[in-house]
Amino acid sequence: MSGENVIVVKIGGSTLGSHDTTLEDVVALQRQGWRPVVVHGGGAAISEWLEVMEETPARFVRGLRVTDARSLRVVVAVLAGLINKELVAGISALGGRAIGLSGADGGLIRVRRLDPELGYVGQIERVDADLLARLFDAGYLPVVAPLGLLWENQGPQNQILNINADTVAGEVAAALEAQWLVFLTDVPGISGHDGSPLARLSCPEAAALIDEGTVSGGMIPKVEACIRACEGGSRTAIIDGRQLYALLAAVQHGELAGTIIGQPEGLP
Repeated sequence: MSGENVIVVKIGGSTLGSHDTTLEDVVALQRQGWRPVVVHGGGAAISEWLEVMEETPARFVRGLRVTDARSLRVVVAVLAGLINKELVAGISALGGRAIGLSGADGGLIRVRRLDPELGYVGQIERVDADLLARLFDAGYLPVVAPLGLLWENQGPQNQILNINADTVAGEVAAALEAQWLVFLTDVPGISGHDGSPLARLSCPEAAALIDEGTVSGGMIPKVEACIRACEGGSRTAIIDGRQLYALLAAVQHGELAGTIIGQPEGLP
């Protein structure tokens, strides 16, 4: 599908606070004729609920959460339930038209098992762009929880898998041929070797920062997702979501408090 006016926005719990304007920005963009998709995380809330439920403490490999069978139940409940519906309610209260779904709904995101070391974690095989397009056409703003439906032997299985939300955002942007992919974080973009923020990186430069370890931990899947999307023509950015109206400033004026990856000149 044509990605004109499609913007994929990845938000996480760390960027949503009492002074955050992200949802206001998303609703404003929808009113202006953009077709936003919100992909959300929820790692902090998952870790909190795992602790409350006295489950195994969180463990990560290359920025990806290790998910066993017991913790998967908490992951699904928190992502597809609590966080997803709170975001839908927040957008609706601001006058937006949102509909919440997970990647398991309607087979939106088909996955296979990623790595036995990670447990119930999926690698994306396909994103159903047509399903999201139908929601756009009906006037809705999709809010997507990062879960997928296991797909084996050419068919769906009775198994939901956890997926890294940053990876979901990148694959959704690529499938939709989105005009923009924006990550809203709690840091001022990507830092270089000396720790100072970098305003712009090419895709090869971003990949090199991962290889040499300058980009590490939870920033790895964000940068990898940007590389995936920008190779398909999307404008990609990792920006500080704590700044007021950061999303609007980036999209409307090219004023980014963060890092552009693979972005050609001529913003916005």
